[in-house]
Amino acid sequence: MNLFDKCYAFQRAHVAKKAGYYPYFIPLDENEGTEASYQGHRLVMIGSNNYLGLTTHPEVKKAAAEAIEQYGSSCTGARFLNGTVALHEELERELADFVNKEAALVFANGYQVNLGVIGSLLGRRDVAIIDHDDHASIIDGCRLSVAEARRFHHNDMDHLEHVIRTCSDKAGKLVIVEGVYSMGGDVASLPEIVSLCKKYDCRLMVDDAHGIGVMGEGRGSAAHFGVSDDVDLIMGTFSKSLASLGGFIAGDAQVIHYIKHFARTMIFSASVTPSNAAAALAAVRIIRQEPERIVRLDEISQRMKNEFTDMGLDVGNTETPIVPIILGDEMATLGMWRALFDAGIFTNAVIPPAVSPNASRLRTSYMATHTDQQLDTVVDTFKEIISRPGGLAASGFS
Repeated sequence: MNLFDKCYAFQRAHVAKKAGYYPYFIPLDENEGTEASYQGHRLVMIGSNNYLGLTTHPEVKKAAAEAIEQYGSSCTGARFLNGTVALHEELERELADFVNKEAALVFANGYQVNLGVIGSLLGRRDVAIIDHDDHASIIDGCRLSVAEARRFHHNDMDHLEHVIRTCSDKAGKLVIVEGVYSMGGDVASLPEIVSLCKKYDCRLMVDDAHGIGVMGEGRGSAAHFGVSDDVDLIMGTFSKSLASLGGFIAGDAQVIHYIKHFARTMIFSASVTPSNAAAALAAVRIIRQEPERIVRLDEISQRMKNEFTDMGLDVGNTETPIVPIILGDEMATLGMWRALFDAGIFTNAVIPPAVSPNASRLRTSYMATHTDQQLDTVVDTFKEIISRPGGLAASGFS
């Protein structure tokens, strides 16, 4: 068999493009935060992870520009060698303090954080215990580590305890969960997870990519539940609330020191650019200075959850700015996405394997900078589309 046969056989995306239902890789002409433009077509953006709207904040843009002036566009090397600048270490100190940990380590992106941390800590005799809905980077990190990986049912504490109890007492055990789950917007049961980890001598890592800037006054899900001291490792990304690109891990200083010297994705990758580091640093400081953004974000999140629920839509168990519209059927999801896009609303169509079979959905997400008028437009557009003749049935609703 020719290696490329599967490439030429893959026609699903081409078929969707020809039919007008391909929702991916849309090259936006402009992206101003709450609005975007595609070929002159204006769209209200409810498909972004820019939860606090900081990508357009003057201080964030200024910090990025000044970093380019001082350091240039790139460090052109790995942190391990020539790729560390003073700005990286300043950012690491700020992040550690922000999430209440001794130390932090910055990586070039969030995916590399999970691969590097899990791969460096876990070996063949260890066990990674992961939630069924954990991000692909966590799954891939477990593969890289060559440790045994065991899954427990999503947010099911009884099943988590069962999985932990079946592990060997001699194995090093790391429980890995997301603080906020990216496709459902629901929150990990951290107090119960912490209790189980203490009971069975497990370490706990929380991927808080979607929790930083959103929960716990912006400090994340562990801070929200008051368990920061009990979570061993807190991971975060810059590409959501921190309005940049990069990621970090925070924990005890000696553990971070070890990861710094053994995480292959950090050692063998070029460092995060100075402009990205500066933007993230500015964003952290703005979160500290402008708590009203988080208050506004929570108000918007609650409003949109209630609006969609009142329409009879299934939003799952969300508690955050991620408000899924769970349709189940894949084609209904793509059809609803297209109708909304044509009507000027940008959402994300999420279909298997990103979610389980029969769990296809529109992933909507909101920003602190959305105006009431923009939200009114979103609500009115949804109502109009699902009220069309055959709208509910065509969209997979009952």
